[in-house]
Amino acid sequence: MDPTAPLAFSRHNHSHCVHDALDAATTLCAERGARLTPLRKQVLELIWQSHKPLGAYALLDQLAAKSTKPVAPPTVYRALDFLLEQKLIHRIGALNAFIGCPHPDHHHASHFLLCDDCGRAEEIHSKAVSRSIQKAASEAGFAVQSQSLEVFGLCPDCSQQNKHDR
Repeated sequence: MDPTAPLAFSRHNHSHCVHDALDAATTLCAERGARLTPLRKQVLELIWQSHKPLGAYALLDQLAAKSTKPVAPPTVYRALDFLLEQKLIHRIGALNAFIGCPHPDHHHASHFLLCDDCGRAEEIHSKAVSRSIQKAASEAGFAVQSQSLEVFGLCPDCSQQNKHDR
């Protein structure tokens, strides 16, 4: 696997990335004195099960399918709030959905490539993009407090498939 390739758009051992994300979350929460309850961990695991952003109600449905007792929407929203607060996930505003953060150990801009066909999402880290946004904002007299950029298109697999379909 190409280590510079975006994870969601590359062939990889997905069970390792889920396991690594859960391990990192457990460690970071312990270091921060934050309580990663079994439900919060389960929500995080569901989010990491694919590289596709999941909405709160999709998570609610998945939790209900795995549980013998009903799960209320506020419970899921509280878990999502905690995971966002701990920077373990990101919110994709255009989709009103959530995706796991591969780098929860440091503050960074949220830039995403989102595939219109298969729904996969990839968080990218580009200092050039961040600097360009910062420069444009500064020129406009705007003070950036956080960055989030969502770019829609086709992932490598879907783009290749579309070429073959023509």
